Amino acid sequence: MLITVIRSLILYALVVLVMRLMGKRQVGQLQPYELVVVILISELAAVPMEDTGIPLLSGILPILVLFLSSVTLSFISLKSEKARGIICGKPTILIERGRILYPDLQKLRYNLSDLLEQLRVKNMPNVADVEFAILETNGELSVIPKSQKRPVIPEDMQLATKYEGLPLVLIQDGKVNLSNLKQAKADMQWLTQELKKVNLTNPDQVLLASLDSTGTLFVQEKPVQAQQLN
Repeated sequence: MLITVIRSLILYALVVLVMRLMGKRQVGQLQPYELVVVILISELAAVPMEDTGIPLLSGILPILVLFLSSVTLSFISLKSEKARGIICGKPTILIERGRILYPDLQKLRYNLSDLLEQLRVKNMPNVADVEFAILETNGELSVIPKSQKRPVIPEDMQLATKYEGLPLVLIQDGKVNLSNLKQAKADMQWLTQELKKVNLTNPDQVLLASLDSTGTLFVQEKPVQAQQLN
């Protein structure tokens, strides 16, 4: 039993490491060759976990080979546009200037119902409002509306807007982020004073405190039950 647990932990750690090294992407964003690698790695890891009679190396070695193959293909596709087209395929235009390109739908075996469903998901239910709809290499449909149908933005109205950066999280679940506090050019004394303004005396009482680019501090107190657990 102990051997099974140890083998499982080793394989689990290896698979997690390999997936991290392959990059931060969701399953829906994977290229076809990457998805194949993910499926094969999961199968290869499962077999030595279930059967302790199989040497652990028999599971580890193929996983490493697949990882190296994936990294190699990624490097090749990065350096060569032609190779990328062969390995990953090319985006295909399915709608152009409000007209569905039916021959391309047939070529990709992409039915009309799926196309209309994806348009509805993108809040573009009317085909006539679409300038371009492009099926990307990872299977995602990119929809570009006609200029008359896109949402109004400040630039359209010639309005000047203030800069909005990412808010800095200063306290998260009672823990002070000293790095972000320093980046905000503040200190614990300032933070303590700000908390007192909202009747809080200790960072442990704070669920979240963040500072936006205008210098406004958002503070949300922890529920009483959560404070008691700490």
